[in-house]
Amino acid sequence: MKFYGKLALITALVTLAACQHGQKNSDSAAVTDPDADRCGASAYQNYVGQPLSALSKLQFEHPVRAIPYNSAVTMDFNLNRLNFLGDKDNVITRVYCG
Repeated sequence: MKFYGKLALITALVTLAACQHGQKNSDSAAVTDPDADRCGASAYQNYVGQPLSALSKLQFEHPVRAIPYNSAVTMDFNLNRLNFLGDKDNVITRVYCG
């Protein structure tokens, strides 16, 4: 009986190992759903790490909201609006639709 128990355990472990998925690289995890990226946030990810003042030189076709650190904003959800979230130093930390 011990032999069959060990064989069943090994079979279970091999089966579970076959079910695991590898992690994707963060670069390949970009937004691919067009509905989730209606505002075009994926095109502005290169602004992460730049100052919020860099946005004043740009023109946008969608509504845009620059959100300085610790500021009050409305909680309405608009998938067509592009949001730039800033930190304490007014550096862009996140670009997203909403």
